[in-house]
Amino acid sequence: MKKSRLEAFSDGVIAIIITIMVLELKVPHHDGPHPADDIQSLIPLIPVFLSYVLSFIYVGIYWNNHHHMIYTVDTINGKVLWANLNLLFWLSLIPFVTAWMGESHFTKWPVIVYGVILLANSVSYGILARLLIKHSGKHSAIAEAIGKDRKGVISTLIYIVAMVTAFFCSWVGLALYWVVAVIWFIPDMRIERKLADKYPQA
Repeated sequence: MKKSRLEAFSDGVIAIIITIMVLELKVPHHDGPHPADDIQSLIPLIPVFLSYVLSFIYVGIYWNNHHHMIYTVDTINGKVLWANLNLLFWLSLIPFVTAWMGESHFTKWPVIVYGVILLANSVSYGILARLLIKHSGKHSAIAEAIGKDRKGVISTLIYIVAMVTAFFCSWVGLALYWVVAVIWFIPDMRIERKLADKYPQA
């Protein structure tokens, strides 16, 4: 089957996820109905904003790499559709854990649960990639581009270390989440190179 509806639906869901996250950035108030108008009132919102920035980067990373990955295939099947829905499910939980982590000022359990969601997203993305490879063939562009996916394996290991570390120091766990975000900030260049070979004018 064609992939156009999968791409359109995924783009729509990801756009909604980002919208929900930004709506969690509330205008600060002092006592009373009127919004605060002093710069100091923004200080308590710094953790919320930092949490939003981190999650925005993660969602952006998934959107970029999902776009590149789907672009390498010509058709999909039912298993790919369900795997994609599974990925979108875990992505849709990011706004909740983002708000919880930011409003709690990065205490232990919100940071750990945030890592659980990041790990679930990573595993789900890997499942989707493997099903696309199985559908397209072991000699397809996506199979050659992803290969053994060492980058994904390393990221998964860092998530696990981050969650364990967060039991003792949540800030170290949070820092490790940023490390993974930096690793993936640039779209997967393996796929970029294969796209250049397959579609010289793309």
